Amino acid sequence: MSRARFRRTRRAGAVTLASALTLTALAACGTSSSDDGDGDNGSGNSAKADPAAPLDPKTKVSITIDCMPPAAKAAELKQWNEDVKEFNKTYPNVTVKGRSTPGQCLEPPRFTAMLKAKSQPDVFYTYFTDLPQVLDNDGAQDITAYVNDKSVPLLKDIDPDVLGSLKKDGKLYGLPTSNYRMGLLINRKLFKEAGLDPDAPPKTWDDVRTAAKKIADLGDGVSGFGEYSAANTGGWHFTAQMYSLGGDVVDASGKKAAFNSDIGKQVAENIHAMRWDDDSMGKTQLLKWGDLQKQIATDKLGMFLAAPDDVTYMVQQLGAKYDNFGMGPIPGGENTLAGGNNYMIKQGISADKVKAAVAWLNFKFTTVGKGQYDWKRHKADDLPVGLPQPNLWLNGSKTKDDAARKEFATMPVENFKAFTDNPVPGKAEPPKAQEIYKVLDNVMSGILTNKDADIDKLLTTAESQVNQVLATQ
Repeated sequence: MSRARFRRTRRAGAVTLASALTLTALAACGTSSSDDGDGDNGSGNSAKADPAAPLDPKTKVSITIDCMPPAAKAAELKQWNEDVKEFNKTYPNVTVKGRSTPGQCLEPPRFTAMLKAKSQPDVFYTYFTDLPQVLDNDGAQDITAYVNDKSVPLLKDIDPDVLGSLKKDGKLYGLPTSNYRMGLLINRKLFKEAGLDPDAPPKTWDDVRTAAKKIADLGDGVSGFGEYSAANTGGWHFTAQMYSLGGDVVDASGKKAAFNSDIGKQVAENIHAMRWDDDSMGKTQLLKWGDLQKQIATDKLGMFLAAPDDVTYMVQQLGAKYDNFGMGPIPGGENTLAGGNNYMIKQGISADKVKAAVAWLNFKFTTVGKGQYDWKRHKADDLPVGLPQPNLWLNGSKTKDDAARKEFATMPVENFKAFTDNPVPGKAEPPKAQEIYKVLDNVMSGILTNKDADIDKLLTTAESQVNQVLATQ
């Protein structure tokens, strides 16, 4: 699950960029692309073409792309438009029509309705957990034959765990745009005031409990550690804590709950102890995404589980300072919850559209030094540079990208050294993740709002409910 879930252009030689933006303003994210007005309705002779062959430069193609940055994100929109112009130098025959929508681009109810109506754009935005739902609705094209070391030259350097979120039965259904792995986000100011070393965040849950108590003892309404327990976010974090200790939420078959275990009880009992025995988690509970960010940004919270880009939100939206935050690996360190975002390509569009879509996605999202990885441009446009994620890369691509992040950093990258130097294996979210998280919210809220909570009963009840959820697959 991405943080974004709770809160994630022009016809070359024919229309100007301004004209393309006018088109964008007339269409919302998720609008059908069946009538682009360019004569390519996705059912032309090109469908019989060799998928591995490059796009014919004489073939005019128009593609609609989900979730272009809205006008409110002026710097990001500027870069998008610049990238369209640069892309068209190589592909003057491809018209890129971006679609944006106010607020959050991908809202689960809207996304589900879009899939059922078959109204998704040619290239549509998804989360790592969306593939089963997309395939259940015959929504995405199998692009395995279109993606190779010519169409995506850095394919071998993309983290295979990230690509794995887009595969089923050996077939590839999209390309990634960003990824994250959860760690322990800390407030460096409060760590120092409590006599703790902000460059050495807690590595075990016992260490977290000890540090949380010291921070809470500062008084003045400060909490040492925070957790969610509403709007599916409590279940999301309960899952992350299970992973951190080597546990799981669903068994290997994907058909049975696995959290009502010794590890599940350990997670629940530790949270209960911090909340009620140590009084280190604060009295205000039933928190969801956005609440803990506000607390830590205002120096009222010492630490919580998060992804690195939470820091960007706190700086850009809440007025915090980058140098006040740091990050370590998730305590326990066995596994960490991994997630992210991708683009998939609509089922049934022409082969030429698919080739054009792959070319755009490669240029914008999977090329070191270009598109979203042009860190020099990010710095010039006053966008954040230096966070350890998103980072899709392995091998030489990772070395090159890491060097550029450091060279053009707009924040103290050393604050994240404990996180980057101690990578934890990523583990994907469970099947039926949102439904499971909703059930596990009840475990978290029960623990955090009731001193006399019966942990065994909470876990047993949740187990039964999750088994019912999994039985509907």
